[in-house]
Amino acid sequence: MLNDEVRRQLIEIVGEAYFKDDSHSLVTHSYDGTPMLQALPNAVMYPENTAQVSRIIKVLNNYCIPIVSRGSGTNLSAGTVPVQGGIVLVMHRMNRLLEVDLENLTATVQPGMITKQFTTRIEELGLFYPPDPSSMVISTIGGNIAECSGGLRGLKYGTTKDYVIGLEAVLANGDIIRTGGKLMKDVAGYDLTKLLVGSEGTLAVITEATLKLIPPPKYKKTMLAMYKDIYGAARTVSKIIENRIIPATLEFLDKPTIQVVDDYAKLGLPRDMEAILLIEQDGDAEMVERDIARIEEICRAEQADRISVAENEEESLKLLTARRSAFTALARLRPTTILEDATVPRSKIAEMVLEINRIAKKYDVQICTFGHAGDGNLHPTAMTDARNPEEVHRIEEAFEEIFEAAIRLGGTITGEHGVGIVKAPYLEWKVGDAGLTMMKGIKKVFDPNNILNPGKMFAKETRKRVVIDRG
Repeated sequence: MLNDEVRRQLIEIVGEAYFKDDSHSLVTHSYDGTPMLQALPNAVMYPENTAQVSRIIKVLNNYCIPIVSRGSGTNLSAGTVPVQGGIVLVMHRMNRLLEVDLENLTATVQPGMITKQFTTRIEELGLFYPPDPSSMVISTIGGNIAECSGGLRGLKYGTTKDYVIGLEAVLANGDIIRTGGKLMKDVAGYDLTKLLVGSEGTLAVITEATLKLIPPPKYKKTMLAMYKDIYGAARTVSKIIENRIIPATLEFLDKPTIQVVDDYAKLGLPRDMEAILLIEQDGDAEMVERDIARIEEICRAEQADRISVAENEEESLKLLTARRSAFTALARLRPTTILEDATVPRSKIAEMVLEINRIAKKYDVQICTFGHAGDGNLHPTAMTDARNPEEVHRIEEAFEEIFEAAIRLGGTITGEHGVGIVKAPYLEWKVGDAGLTMMKGIKKVFDPNNILNPGKMFAKETRKRVVIDRG
């Protein structure tokens, strides 16, 4: 509970209408998109501007009260679960597109703007903002920045960090800083912009972002390659890149995912295939046609059973919708859906797919795999029931082994979902003891009282590395 004086000071900042501590508000902000993790905050607040955010944080820092900044709560590593109580700061009121600078090709936006609304506005102006997380119809720009979100176009265009060139943020003591700007070059000191992108709300609260825009591609073409051999599909991914072709989208869906997505979206997907690749190329028409023709040759050489090329924009959109609906479709199967992400070098995709299948069989659990195969980011997804602790335990063991396999193949424990609570016990596996010590030191400098999203990123204990049994 907040004492009366703290409560009075906070209400004075935002007004009673935007300070909530009723049971409904507390419960609805006690969880995010991560299953089986929940913790009640002491209150929920909705700031209107940066000045209010600064004043709120000064009060909370003075009393050492935790603060968790939040967008739409689509996080999948429990990054916005208020595990130590305190205040959940919901940024939805700060949702304006402040400026589109057509001379510098930048946009300045507040963190609470929905990603899809932002991209639609930008496209109406004849420009392009490539980051496209699957949750874009509900996720916010601020959430995307906090997690360094990826998306289907990450292979060719990069992720959120490649487009954030300036930030306004509030530090743990309430100071307001500005980093970067409308500059393509800036090496004045440490790159604080890149440090804050992906920091999961543990270093500062982002209140404004300047984003790089680019001209849109002139032409697109989408194809579907279908395989009866899942290894052939995975191998095709490596071969496409090896041939110096970088598609705009190169997505992978395995057979269980195909069938569930088709049940959900009724798109007539090939239900008898072990895997499909969804491939889109964009750019100048001549280059696109040449690349698609070469990709088709590669797919056939790797024993693709069928290849279909979308004939128009509507058909192309249907295929992309199929991929974007994968998580939603899988979530309908059982009460609890655990969606993970493990990333490996693109050349190791085939090996990683085989490892996931082997591990699922070993632990007798159902794991469907889809993801951004072109940039090595796979999403093994387990369907279970939280009321069955024995099965949940087997799934946890399976995912632990999947993370170990990713590290062994030169990959990482998370490509876009973030560390949060879920991946914190495995962070040392990736960055080592010295790296973890350095990160903790950075956190201490930014947030000496540990009020900014405490309990995230750094686990009390590192999990012991598993020894993989291949017998």
